[in-house]
Amino acid sequence: MSAEDLERYETEIELQLYKEYRDVLPMFSYVVETERRFYLTNDVRMEVHDDHGREYVELFLSDAWVWDMYRPARFVAKVHVVTFKDVNVEELAGKEF
Repeated sequence: MSAEDLERYETEIELQLYKEYRDVLPMFSYVVETERRFYLTNDVRMEVHDDHGREYVELFLSDAWVWDMYRPARFVAKVHVVTFKDVNVEELAGKEF
């Protein structure tokens, strides 16, 4: 496989992933971004801990979708993340009835 073939393959997978993201986005209430992953979820709980002056964050997500082009199944029932890096949690705009 040439470098061009590999690049074309990764571009196609990324486009498929974006289309899937666009399709599933209305199903979720929150966007959660860590240094390693991007999640859509309906339930997020965040706990900040202090370990002798070094803070870390624990995230508990339920009913999540993971942006990861190498993962065959992106829907996850429960996710537990521990990180020393920044975490961004955004509530998505609710649907109008």
